[in-house]
Amino acid sequence: MGKFENDAREMLRLVGGKENIAALTHCVTRMRFTLVDPSIADVPAIEALPSAKGSFTQAGQFQVIIGNEVADFYDEFVAISGITGVSTEEAKKLAAQQGNPLQRAMGAIAEVFAPLIPAIITGGLILGFRNVLGDMPYFGMGNGEDCLKEHLYAHPCIP
Repeated sequence: MGKFENDAREMLRLVGGKENIAALTHCVTRMRFTLVDPSIADVPAIEALPSAKGSFTQAGQFQVIIGNEVADFYDEFVAISGITGVSTEEAKKLAAQQGNPLQRAMGAIAEVFAPLIPAIITGGLILGFRNVLGDMPYFGMGNGEDCLKEHLYAHPCIP
């Protein structure tokens, strides 16, 4: 094995063993566990491991910060535990199913509205630009709206 063998074995024990891990994945700097029973995990002991930089729980996932070498740690952890990792999306789905009914409801609502956030922001920016441009004087006359009315409706060429 490699340089993380001892820490990987210890982390497996401290999270409650293979039986307590419902899903396992990693991102750029963190190991992401979806635990069957999060209360079993010994968080202070996990954070005391030499390779662990800290931990937190977010959206039903227990995440341990490893750093830039997380891929190597993950490979050793998988080899030691025999757990097959899942994709980040699968881990998120499993974690979402473990919350209480209120957490699951809020997660469902967030999934509906999250894709709309860019459209809402863009709409607000467009309205802001329109308001700013509408108040700017053009051709030495009043605001843009007055200028438009004067040029379109009072122009000698338009009947």
